[in-house]
Amino acid sequence: MSVMDKIKGMLKGHPDQANKGIDQAGDFVDDKTQNKYSGQVDTGQDKLRDQFGTNPDQDRPPQS
Repeated sequence: MSVMDKIKGMLKGHPDQANKGIDQAGDFVDDKTQNKYSGQVDTGQDKLRDQFGTNPDQDRPPQS
């Protein structure tokens, strides 16, 4: 069992807490980098949400 599988198992049934943690981690990185990499941080947050199945924007089409 991989580390990602273990994390997914722990987060299963707790999407609100997972999203909160992802948001807090992204905010921390943005703060430490003075928002220099905010686009990349946002992309990383979205990929984590997709990986863990907690992305509330999955059903929405991409915004242009």
